[in-house]
Amino acid sequence: MRINVKAHPKSRRESVEQKPDGSYKVEVHAAPENGAANAAICELLARHFGVPKSAVRVVLGAASSRKVVEIDS
Repeated sequence: MRINVKAHPKSRRESVEQKPDGSYKVEVHAAPENGAANAAICELLARHFGVPKSAVRVVLGAASSRKVVEIDS
């Protein structure tokens, strides 16, 4: 499954929120440096969907706040 994600790095809280259009807003504490925010987003989404961390990866937008994330179930 592929989902559209709007990333909010350096946030005060960590959360996953589904928007009415089917995309997700993901807030993480990690800064967008050296892939730390992408790793935190993948970890948070893995917990949210109940899959292993290795099943979640950013396929588009690694350096952007708008990303496409693939989740293997």
